[in-house]
Amino acid sequence: MSSQHVKRHDPQAYAHRLKRLRNNSLKPPIGPKGEAALPRNFALDVGWGRLLFGQTFDNAEEIARMLRAETPGARDIAFYIRDPHVALAKAPQELFLDPSHTYRLDLSTYRAEHKPVEGVIIRRLCTQADAEAVNRIYLKRGMAPVAPEFFWKRRDSRVMTFFVAEDEATGEIVGTVTGIDHERAFGDPERGASLWCLAVDQEIGRTGTGTALVRRLAELFQARGAAYLDLSVLHDNDQAIGLYEKLGFRRISVFALKKKNPINEKLFIGELPDEHLNPYARIIVDEARRRGVSVDILDAEGGFFRLSHGGRHISCRESLSELTSAVAMSICDDKSVTRRFVEKAGLTVPEQAESGDEAGWKAILEKAGAVVVKPARGEQGRGIAVGLRNEVEIRRAIATAREICDRVLVEELVRGHDMRLVVIDYKVVAVAMRKPPKIVGDGKSTIAHLIEMQSKRRRAATGGESEIPMDGETRRCVAEQGFGFDSILAEGRELEVRHTANLHTGGTIHDVTEKTHADLIAAAEQAARAIDIPVTGIDFVVEAPDRPHYAFIEANERPGLANHEPQPTAERFIDLLFPLTVAPSHQHPG
Repeated sequence: MSSQHVKRHDPQAYAHRLKRLRNNSLKPPIGPKGEAALPRNFALDVGWGRLLFGQTFDNAEEIARMLRAETPGARDIAFYIRDPHVALAKAPQELFLDPSHTYRLDLSTYRAEHKPVEGVIIRRLCTQADAEAVNRIYLKRGMAPVAPEFFWKRRDSRVMTFFVAEDEATGEIVGTVTGIDHERAFGDPERGASLWCLAVDQEIGRTGTGTALVRRLAELFQARGAAYLDLSVLHDNDQAIGLYEKLGFRRISVFALKKKNPINEKLFIGELPDEHLNPYARIIVDEARRRGVSVDILDAEGGFFRLSHGGRHISCRESLSELTSAVAMSICDDKSVTRRFVEKAGLTVPEQAESGDEAGWKAILEKAGAVVVKPARGEQGRGIAVGLRNEVEIRRAIATAREICDRVLVEELVRGHDMRLVVIDYKVVAVAMRKPPKIVGDGKSTIAHLIEMQSKRRRAATGGESEIPMDGETRRCVAEQGFGFDSILAEGRELEVRHTANLHTGGTIHDVTEKTHADLIAAAEQAARAIDIPVTGIDFVVEAPDRPHYAFIEANERPGLANHEPQPTAERFIDLLFPLTVAPSHQHPG
């Protein structure tokens, strides 16, 4: 094989070489099991679907047939397609040309970089816990999930290689990448290899983790004698493309086909003319468009849009629609009113007093030992102070809260963990625990700098929706633990910098839907019925998700549905608005 064939994919030369191999004019390559045969129509199960290697297929009809036979929930990719337009013409209603570029790293000229990422270890996946962590990262990044058992059973595979990035200080898996050896997979005469599923947890991964994973994979295949390392990347993923080009990858004319399915929908339904919808409006609009519901953006900045289907028109602001009455909104708008409604319905509520009732809130403080101060009206955690233990702190917090609303509430501090239950059509569809923002010291940086870095990660992970305010409440929480913004936090030391767990003030969200106690589900649904609101976010403080004890905190008339993947919040929302768009195979119980 000439060096020209090694350095770039030449479909005609490849086909000619396959023909010569099958005619035994050359010694056939050794397959993964030692057999002297080159497979035809080769597809490799990679966990999230199959990779169809187009260079092993005889005709476009067979490629189209295999893609159309994709298993529900999978995401097959036909790669190295010689004539993608011909294969696409065989099933134009079911297949589409993937809008991704293919990049190649020439391993004959690649030079290894031995500079490691400080605090990160790149190693092979070797435990069941590693496999579960990889799947967790996939889900966080919106990638197709893979059963952890798939990784575990193939941990010693010579065809597929799974690398993970481990944080040296915490032991957490913060990144992953998969490599496929084409020669071992199907006896590739070009001795190629490919990279798939590079993913880094943006919240906890260190800068340079993705680069380190790519380099480690390139070095592995270079040591094996592979000629090149290919990858596919979305055409508009400028950040990833910049990383790959910096490492020496160059674009080549190789194409891929996929089947139209819910996982791939964003790739074939196209983009809305207005690109500025926030994540909470976007998730609903995308689900609507996938079902053929027309979308008219009324005000992108405010998240307003109108949905139309079959003569039915509904205006929305994110998850707030015309189906929510003005009465229900007014109940949710005032936290003291909300509390009265749900208390009458039999829910457990904390003691509460108006800020003007000093005797009332002093009695609550004496009894509970600590209180929460919050505006009677407000959202996104603004103006809330938690864990106040003396009158000076309370009075200062009341003054701050009055900047948000002139009516301020002082409430018994219920000790426990924040839980958000999303109720749609009076049924709980998603439950998440919300944790306050924390930073971890490195022994060198100030607390202010660590907060800024954590905010940067939170903004990246949430589309700019979450960051830790550098305000008086953050300063107070830091100070009560004996630190200031200029303090140096010891290496490995964790510090909770706010006591509220709202996403918008830096909190994190962790799905617990499957293990939530039935009593908590029932209480949230009862609260929604008491308010008579079809879509709401119910906030509880709980001992644990699998225990029945709780205290009702508040109800949100416009819950953020984008915060609860992988639960089908947007799907259930569109089910409620347009029930005729629910496919029979997707109908849910109840």
